[in-house]
Amino acid sequence: MFGISSLGWVHTLSSLPAIPLAIYMFARYGRIVPRSKPGVVYFFSMLIGAITVFPIAHQSVSYVIGTATILLLLAGYGIGRVSIFERSGKYLETIFLSLTAFLLMLPTVTETLTRVPNGHPIVADLNSPILLGAQGILFFILIVGLTAQIIHLRRKNRLKAFTSPAEMSAE
Repeated sequence: MFGISSLGWVHTLSSLPAIPLAIYMFARYGRIVPRSKPGVVYFFSMLIGAITVFPIAHQSVSYVIGTATILLLLAGYGIGRVSIFERSGKYLETIFLSLTAFLLMLPTVTETLTRVPNGHPIVADLNSPILLGAQGILFFILIVGLTAQIIHLRRKNRLKAFTSPAEMSAE
């Protein structure tokens, strides 16, 4: 079905939970939160999906996206544990993990448009204006989303700076 191999289905079904989890965390927290239950499931879903892309990839760009996803995922989940990044850690964590969501959605949209409906896909060519437009929209969402996340984190940090220690302990 859809020209997907058994390993391709493992890849697809293992990475699929990351999409609603990312949407949930963006809506609930404004970013992907690595040290939360949804964040842990997101990590493993993304990791399995990124690793399984290597044996099924047909284009060199797939290897680049898979490698970048793994590196950004590990950096995003690890940076909060490194004390030298204390001040910039949340910002880097947010940027890295938002990029993983973008790198998940880019091939998801591409594969969906080039495979659905089965036998008569919406897009037959990777240079199709429909596909390029969808990818452009994803990039626009990434830029706007990252900007909003950074502004939100800066405001949150400024509020924290103006909050007295007694008020902080009450939280």
